[in-house]
Order: sequence, then C-alpha cells, then structure tokens
Amino acid sequence: MGNCLANSDHDGKIQKKKKQQNNTSSAVADGEKSVGVGAMNKERYGGKIVKPNLRMFTLDELKSVTRNFRPDTVLGEGGFGQVFKGWIDKNTYKPSKVGVGIPVAVKKSSADSLQGLQEWQSEVKFLGKFSHPNLVKLLGFCWEEDQFLLVYEYMQKGSLESHIFKSPEPLSWEIRMKIAIGAARGLAFLHTSEKSVIYRDFKSSNILLDGDFNAKLSDFGLAKLGPVNGRSHVTTRIMGTYGYAAPEYMATGHLYVKSDVYGFGVVLLEMLTGLIALDRNRPTNEMNLVDFTKGSLHDKKKLKKIMDQRLDQQYPLAAAFLIAQLILQCLEADPKNRPSMEQVLEILEKAQTIKYKPKVKKSRSAQQLQNKRPKEHSINDQ
Repeated sequence: MGNCLANSDHDGKIQKKKKQQNNTSSAVADGEKSVGVGAMNKERYGGKIVKPNLRMFTLDELKSVTRNFRPDTVLGEGGFGQVFKGWIDKNTYKPSKVGVGIPVAVKKSSADSLQGLQEWQSEVKFLGKFSHPNLVKLLGFCWEEDQFLLVYEYMQKGSLESHIFKSPEPLSWEIRMKIAIGAARGLAFLHTSEKSVIYRDFKSSNILLDGDFNAKLSDFGLAKLGPVNGRSHVTTRIMGTYGYAAPEYMATGHLYVKSDVYGFGVVLLEMLTGLIALDRNRPTNEMNLVDFTKGSLHDKKKLKKIMDQRLDQQYPLAAAFLIAQLILQCLEADPKNRPSMEQVLEILEKAQTIKYKPKVKKSRSAQQLQNKRPKEHSINDQ
C-alpha cells in the first residue's frame, strides 16, 4: 500500500467523552442540514441525501460482534486502524452468532492514530447522509473509552488493490471495466452534489467489491466539502497517499474537485498495467508508475508492452487505447485541463461497448485444404 501523507501538526489530543458526544451529535446534525442533490444527479447516478439513521453501538456489543476483536476476524488494516469481520441480527442490529444474520465490517481506531477522531467524524458526517449504490453503507458507530469504531456493510470480495496486486486469479477485462465504471459513478455522485464533496484519498485500496464485483467507495476519513462562493479550491493540510495525490495539492495544499480526477487516472493506470502506483522495490526509474508509463500511453504499440500481462492479451486494444487517452487527460498538470467525472464516466461507458474479438485460429487441416486449392489467375497471367 502507498505511504500516507500528513503534516506534523496535530489538531490536539482527543477530548473527553462529553465533548466526543457533542462532536458526534454535530457530525450527524451536519448530515441532516445537507442540501439535496440536483435532479440531473438523481437521475444520472441513482444516489440521494438521506436523514442519518445510524445505530449507536456500545463497545461491549462490538466486542461480542467481533468475538472480542479476535485476530482471526481481521479483514485488513489502514491508517485509521484495523477492520474486523462480525455478525449482527438483520432487523435489530444486535450481536449475532457467526454465520447467523448479516456480516459486517467493524473499523476500530488504533491507539497511535493521530487523526482518529477527525477521520471518524468525517466518516459519520459524509457516509451517514449519502445513499448510493457505489458508496459503502455505514450502519452505525461507537465511541467509548477513547476508542472510535464504525460499522459498515461487509464487502465479500475485498479491495480492488488486493485483486490487482495480490490475488492469484486475475480480473478479466470486463470485470475491470465494471469496477472502473462503478467507482466513477460513485465519485461523480459526490462531485455533482449541490455541495460537492472532494474525496481526497482516491486509491485502489479504498475501492471495495461486493460478491458481484460491484465497486463501492469506502473510507471517507479525509473527505472535504468542495469550494463555495465561486472559489476554485479549498486550502487544507496535505494528507492522502503518495503516488495518488495530485501535484497541485502536494505543492500548495490547494484542493480542487478535479484533484480527485488525478487520483482516478492513477487507479485506471493501475488497472491497465497491473502495477501499483508507487513501489520502492522497483528500479529507481520505475518506482512512480505515472512517470514510468506516461510516455507509453500515446502509442498503441507501446501501450501493449505495458498492459497487464495477466490479461493474456484478452482485451480490445481499441478500448484500452481509449482509456489510455483518458488517463492522460486525468493526469494533466493543470486541474482545469482535466475532465470532470461526468466526462470520465461517459468515456468509460463508451469503452465498455467495445468488445474483445478473439482471433480465430484456423485448424491445421483447414489450412492444408486452403493450400491445396488452385490459385486464381488473372487474364494478365495467360
């Protein structure tokens, strides 16, 4: 996984429980105050703003849900902390026996997580009010004994990152396209809300997959409301992940809506090449995927050389080249020159219509029969 970015100043120590309760209440209230989504956005992306209806779990309940956070229930770990698998009753959300009810993912803050409270609040604020097929559903939360926990729907297939870089079973071209389009829809929904939301940490490990490989964005700990009053950007502390963060944000702390588009371009590049955005184990000139491959995206022959070998050439080159041109647009140095996520989605949907046609190899007998056929002669041959 990429290295996380964060500046050294911390906003202060986690406050006492009373203040935590107030912070949680205000976070949920913020969700209730949110303005609605435009009509076009509702029709195009199928999402909506909802009144937060999150369950407040106790720590004892979540200990029961995860069998006291047993190591064998760990699904993964990020900057916030570990994620555990557990089971709850479908109707009451009370703890249930393993295999009974519905599976959930419980994210638990680690003791050394500097941004624990802030990221926890951000998750509650944004995921608590958004409902969309391509956003992970937040079911509830807990704060107790200086610990912050979040309860999500369980995603059976794990992260896109694990499938591209770690799974022995490669994703087919069709599945990759399905995932890219799903992730684009989720991000487009966020960007086109009446108050746009900047995701800020778009990367393959934050794209989770359900049993049918439907993509859902997770981890809204770094999300920010977009610029208002005609401004082009918001200024914030530099946080995110090396290799995915947009250059203007890294250089200035100026965060644009289209800073997310840069990160989307990097993930598309990972999906084409099968290589992670930043890998210090690769040769020096190949560590940064964008720098290493950008020059090969303009040419079909060069593109074929950097395509994921695990695809075994089972993909339509025309579609891959169309996406390569889209990646170049997403990676433009000036955010103004990058496409919107609506435009990105349109191009991806166009690429999806281009189907792979395997070359039909003639059997040996058919080839021999063709060779035996008399050649046609023109009048000039007489």
